[in-house]
Formats: sequence, structure tokens, C-alpha cells
Amino acid sequence: MTAISSEALHLQSLTPKQVVAELDRFIVGQQDAKRAVAIAHRNRWRRKKVGGALQAEITPKNILMVGPTGVGKTEIARRLAKLVGAPFVKVEATKFTEVGYVGRDVDSIIRDLVEVAIVMIRNTQRKAVEERAKLQAEVRILEVLVGENAGEETQEKFRTMLRSGEIQDKHITIEVNDTQPHSGVPTFDIPGMPGGQMGFINLGEMMGKMIGGNERKKMREMPIKEAMDVLTAEESDKLTDEDTIIKMALELVQNDGVVFIDEIDKIASRNDVRGGEISREGVQRDLLPLIEGSTVPTKYGTVNTDHILFIASGAFHLAKPSDLLPELQGRLPIRVELNALSEADLVRILEEPESSLLKQYIALLSVDHVTLVFTEEGIKKIAEIAAKVNQEVENIGARRLHTIMEKLLEEISFEATERNGETIRVDASYVEQKLQGLTQKIDLSKFIL
Repeated sequence: MTAISSEALHLQSLTPKQVVAELDRFIVGQQDAKRAVAIAHRNRWRRKKVGGALQAEITPKNILMVGPTGVGKTEIARRLAKLVGAPFVKVEATKFTEVGYVGRDVDSIIRDLVEVAIVMIRNTQRKAVEERAKLQAEVRILEVLVGENAGEETQEKFRTMLRSGEIQDKHITIEVNDTQPHSGVPTFDIPGMPGGQMGFINLGEMMGKMIGGNERKKMREMPIKEAMDVLTAEESDKLTDEDTIIKMALELVQNDGVVFIDEIDKIASRNDVRGGEISREGVQRDLLPLIEGSTVPTKYGTVNTDHILFIASGAFHLAKPSDLLPELQGRLPIRVELNALSEADLVRILEEPESSLLKQYIALLSVDHVTLVFTEEGIKKIAEIAAKVNQEVENIGARRLHTIMEKLLEEISFEATERNGETIRVDASYVEQKLQGLTQKIDLSKFIL
């Protein structure tokens, strides 16, 4: 098995303080939640260092995040997984149904996680053999350009042009793998089987394998630049071992996988509601073995979920965490509350993150040579209006800023091509002028996402 890169080992060994510091670069506030996920990650790293049989007994302390929408619950989990190189999937609890009903079964969560891990490992393996694969792809392109029997001098001349990019836009016809499933052959779900053992069946994939599968070829015309990418990927796959990739992916899922279950409050059973309670409890009971630790069959092999980190979240406006099944509560022992965003928080969200909305709009409009300058008063006014609309209409947290910013810059975005070279100063008076419909509470509902 290929060794884990030194960079990956470094990321996995980040201390809790380092993890929080990295999350602070992208997410404002919510320190309790950041600390909880940072500790959870460090404990997984610590478990790998524990020797003997005790290692298998140490399981993750799963987390329940409680807080309104748009305050960063999903982003914290997603950023953590990306930071440490862990396979990550986000699912909505409401999309699942109790076994025996039409709908997705909870085991599909793990199957999706395995697919994510395989893509991650394959990309890593491709990078390791990229240089060799490029040389092989180069040979295949040269054969198309000058033929197999061309002299060394001719080959060298075209190789020089190829590497310099001089002929990268020239179109050639090459033979590539046909990985597309047979047209007209559907992919469909089989509703729940006992224990959720049956998931999906891809008839296209089955028929493809029966008649040769990935060995089928087809001719495609494309620019040399695109052909180089396609052929490099093909040659990389030839230089890597699929069984090794699958083995590494399964191991990565079992030891480092992160599953984020959103809207878990929507499947909580409430005493004041009668309809649909059986189905809600059924989904909770189906999730329970997954979170407790069970073995899930996938087309790549079985996956043990004992050491996968589960992070559940919900707004819990109508239900309470105590409305969840006691057994499920017990498997989500770490409970953190995320605070609603204040006006000051919205100002920080606009200014501080490395990929803040302000930086995004400045970069977008700079493409059309329009310079946006946001003053401190202008930023405060944007945050003030966003907080006001959240309070009076519906609190959707930081997502409200997307609505406000799009309305604020709608005219500029539309006319940018005619305003080449202009510098536009966005101050408090500009914000008030463009958003006067909001400040006057006129038809606020049309600004709700």
C-alpha cells in the first residue's frame, strides 16, 4: 500500500488550537463548535497512536450542533474535513425513510462516503505518477501527429512544439476509453430490504462489464490541450492499482470519515404532533446502528462504521434535542450550541474570512475592469440592514448577506461591461439609496431566499 504523504500526516496531526486557528480563517465566531470538532479530530489522531486492543475500543464522541440556520454549522464540519483530508458527506435527515418504505435507506450514506474516498485516493495516486503518465500521454499524441514510424528528428520537433504549447489548440482524433454507461439503460433504487442491505442497481454498469466494461474504446476529436489531460488520466490509471485504491479508500472511510447529518430536528418526535411520528422514529432507529457502529455492505467491500465521526445538526425551533430517541441522544454525547448572528458578527463575516463576500464581488467585477471600494460605514450599513431584515422577516443568518449584496450590486453587475475602468465607492449613502426598498419595509417578502 502506498505510504501516506508527509503533508497528509502533518494535516492529520494538527493540534486543536491549530485546527481552530485554521477554521477562524473562514468562519466567524462559534468558538464552542470549533473547539468541539477540533478535539474530536485530535482524539481520532490520538486513537491511532494507542497500542493494543484498546485502540479498537476507543470510539469517536459524536457531536450534536444546535443553532439557527446560516450560522456556520455545515461550514465548520465541511472545513474541518477539507482541512485534515477526510472524506466528507452531508445528508439531510428528511430525505431518508424507514426501511420498507419507498425512499433512500440510511446505508446509502456510507456508500456515498466510500465513493468520495475513492475519488480522493485516486486523485492522490494520480498525482504520484503524474510525470510518468504525462510522458506516456505525450507518446500517444505524437503517434497521432507524426505516426509510429516517424524519424527521431521529426518526433523531437513535434515534441518541442507540444511541450511549448505552440500546437495546444490544434484538434486531433484520438482513441479513448468509453466509460459512459449504455444509453437508455436506467439506474434506479430498490426500496428497502431488511437491514437496508440492498441499495441501488446500475444496469448500465452491469451490462458494460458483461461486454467488456472499461475496455470499450471510442474515437474522439478534441484540442491537443484537452487530449493531454484525458490521456494523462488514462495513463495514470494504468500506473495505479485499483485494488490498492479501494483498500486505501475503505481504510480512510473507516478511520477518518466524517458524516454531517443536517435537519435532524425534523425527524424528532414531538408530543404535540401525531401525524408521521412512526416514520420519524423509524428513521431515527435506522440511523442508530449506523452511528452506534455497524457493518455496511458496499460494492467495494464492507465498511465498519465504529470509528466514523458523525456530526448531527438542527435548528430545534419546534422540537428539542430531548425529543430524539434516548439511544440516539446517547450516541451524540457532545452537544454544542451555536449563537444567532448579531450585526457585529455580520460585519466581521463581510470583512474577515479569506473568501468573504466582499472579496468575491471585488474579484468578479475586476474581470470587467470595474473597481469596487467598500467604506467602513458602507459595510456597517450592509450588516445593519441584513440584521434588520433577519429580525423582521425570517432569520436565515449569514445567507441574508447574499440576498443583500446581490440586490445592492445588481445595477453595477448588469452595467459593468459599459463601465470599464470606473471606480465605484460603496459608502453608507450608496447602500441606503440602493436598498431603500428594504429600509422602508416595502414588500420585504420578495427578498427572502
